Amino acid sequence: MEPLAVGLVGAGPWAEMAHAPMLARGPHTRLAGVWARRPEAAARLGAPVYERIEELFDAVEAVAFCVPPAVQAELGVLAAKAGKALLLEKPLAADLDGARRLADAVAEAGVPSQMLLTMRYSPQARDFLARCAEVGAFGGHAAAISNTLPQGGPFATPWRLERGALLDVGPHVIDLLDAALGKVVGVRAHGDPLRWTGLLLDHEGGAVSEVSLSMAAPESSPTRVEVYGAAGIVRLPAIEDDPLDVVAEEFAATVRRGGGHPLDAARGLHLQEIIAEAEAQLTTP
Repeated sequence: MEPLAVGLVGAGPWAEMAHAPMLARGPHTRLAGVWARRPEAAARLGAPVYERIEELFDAVEAVAFCVPPAVQAELGVLAAKAGKALLLEKPLAADLDGARRLADAVAEAGVPSQMLLTMRYSPQARDFLARCAEVGAFGGHAAAISNTLPQGGPFATPWRLERGALLDVGPHVIDLLDAALGKVVGVRAHGDPLRWTGLLLDHEGGAVSEVSLSMAAPESSPTRVEVYGAAGIVRLPAIEDDPLDVVAEEFAATVRRGGGHPLDAARGLHLQEIIAEAEAQLTTP
């Protein structure tokens, strides 16, 4: 079967480091074109550069996004209306309204979608979730602590500097706890989004979990996720495999069969709802 022709929207550092190589190396996908605000950056990615995003849509079967959340929400709607499958970054949007518009556009168009929640594609995370289902889990804890903001560099972007860890790394750990312990149905938040944020999550079925998030620490620590149950403790091991090849393989399969994926736009909307509730509590006097 021919590789899936995927167009890339965005040509920033993460697109150059991750998305473009992932899509270009095959065998399940090929990088068929790029559109970006800066054509000179797009030209570095080794694929045809399109001046208009509509021209990119016409040339590809699916579209991958690597742009700020607010831009993804806007352009993702256009791609869905053009009938293109979407490979989406987390978070789905910059705010809940944008996430709803994008998820609704995907549903109305009936196009496949998939979120690039990278941890969920690793064998370590998949084994972790399988073991969580066996221990009668009733509680958990996760911590994602880094020095991304104070050290600067390509990932100290305006939206991260404005919104902090909750919007950036929050989707990864909230998603894992939600999958391990049951759907999150309640959120309590405290702290400072730009320094340290703490969450207490209530899960469907009665489990509870706690989350610690910061991108302002003096140094980074490995992400930790632990789940506790009557039959034991399950800890997420270090993720040593590069999950991006699995992302590309599963995205191509999702598009070819025309079906859904567990990590689709609706999943992204659910995570955005949790984050929006937490942010509202953090910003309310």
